[in-house]
Amino acid sequence: MQSGLIHAFLLDRNGGGRDLEWSQVRDWHPGQGLLWLHFDYTDSEAQDWLRGDSGLEPLVAEALLTEETRPRAAAIGDGLLIALRGVNLNPESSPEDMVSVRLWVDENRVISTRKRRLLSVTDLVEALRRGGGPQSAAGLVVGLADLLVWRMSDTVESFEDRVDELEDRVLEAGGATLRSDLALLRKQTITLRRYLSPQREALARMLVERVSWLDDHSRIELREVSDRLLRHIEDIDAVRERAAVTQEELLSRNSEQLNNRMYVLSMVAAIFLPLGFLTGLLGINVGGIPGADEPQAFAVFIGILILAVIGQVTFFRWKKWL
Repeated sequence: MQSGLIHAFLLDRNGGGRDLEWSQVRDWHPGQGLLWLHFDYTDSEAQDWLRGDSGLEPLVAEALLTEETRPRAAAIGDGLLIALRGVNLNPESSPEDMVSVRLWVDENRVISTRKRRLLSVTDLVEALRRGGGPQSAAGLVVGLADLLVWRMSDTVESFEDRVDELEDRVLEAGGATLRSDLALLRKQTITLRRYLSPQREALARMLVERVSWLDDHSRIELREVSDRLLRHIEDIDAVRERAAVTQEELLSRNSEQLNNRMYVLSMVAAIFLPLGFLTGLLGINVGGIPGADEPQAFAVFIGILILAVIGQVTFFRWKKWL
């Protein structure tokens, strides 16, 4: 079997199918059933086959092998060139680091490529092996799109749970950790939405492309998938806005705390400023200082300072500064 071939599956058009060896793929003809080939596009043998032996137009082959792509859908003849993305649920990965899958779909053959493992594709293969999978090329596209959107649900819910937790934390106490957590959440939601928005446009484009094998029932199902994706986008927008409001509240609380501390320091400075002036004035080392030869002068001076403090505090209270 070709090393870049992840799986070759022959659908029986009744919800099931069987795995094929590479030699059987070479002998395949449309009368045998719908063929689904899934490749790792980074493999050189897969690249050579797609460019030279697949029978695809060069433009389609290059699109299946491109490193960077945005979600999109375009009709070429009676086939569809599709690029979709799913959340990255692989171990030790970030959800916003989305995994892309590229597909060429016509009535008798589906060719898909990816670089990293996508659990939605695995789910679809397992459903076919159980006999409960799609029965046509249109059903396979709808099933994959549906699984990609369904796999997003847990990620979106986790974002909502995290923003709930952060909102509770900001009511208790703010801190550098909370600020970094809010910034990370906002970054993740912004990145995720950046890919989900064009993905909805790709699904909408598939609805209007006039290809013979995409029937009305499949279009209705695609519309439902698109609506669920729109709800996810709206939920992500809500999480992002809540995170922004929470971050503003945190900044407001920190600013209020800083202002309170500065106010206390200002009051202390205002009280001690005249005291410092008096003590500095009487502490100069020149002749003629009043009370220099009087034993009770120091006590009298302390009394004057106390009266000055009492007078200032009374004045501040009258002005409602304290």
